[in-house]
Amino acid sequence: MKSVATHSDELVVLRRERRQRLTPFASRRYVSRVTRPSIPLATRADGVLAREIAASEAGEAPAAETELYRRFAPRIRLYGLKHLSDRGAADDLAQQVMLVVITRLRAGEVRDPDQIGSFVLGTSRMMAAGQRRGERRRAALHARFDAREEMVDGGSDVTLDSDRIAPCLAAIRERERTILLLTFYAEKSTHEIADALGTTPGAVRVSRHRALASMRDCIEARRAS
Repeated sequence: MKSVATHSDELVVLRRERRQRLTPFASRRYVSRVTRPSIPLATRADGVLAREIAASEAGEAPAAETELYRRFAPRIRLYGLKHLSDRGAADDLAQQVMLVVITRLRAGEVRDPDQIGSFVLGTSRMMAAGQRRGERRRAALHARFDAREEMVDGGSDVTLDSDRIAPCLAAIRERERTILLLTFYAEKSTHEIADALGTTPGAVRVSRHRALASMRDCIEARRAS
């Protein structure tokens, strides 16, 4: 029977041989995996979680990503409540910031994962500023839309079912209402809307889909009544 020391020596040799067959980058990832301590996620430092995400392929560290989101999303949401207009905007900020943070970690674009807290804060400030610029643009767009609405001739051939549409449009969230106006009134593309509101094209598509579903349900309900 082999001794424990012999087994340990053989394991070291096997690991060394395997690392020699790997590229330098893959070797670092292998070392990270075989030496990763079995410490509960909740007790790991933020930097440890960030390094684990950075050392893994996309989707290979879901537990670490979930834990990082659990820690930072509430802080970002509080930051958004303080600096943005409403709770919905704060929720959007938390989701968008964490999406950017995790994507940048996966791509190896965070220079110092141990300072992930500072990176999250800086990203939050930048994206919140973008959202505030978007709010100013929304206010200007609403002013233009209201002025255009007043210019519509009530006796023209164009008939607007304002009794059903206007209340439904007013009932959805301001951000979603703005996206609908930019899409169908200003005829902006998804990327143009994202730039104007300081968000991502994916977030615009999700919000537009949600807004259209809400409008459809509301209009059908009012039609039935």
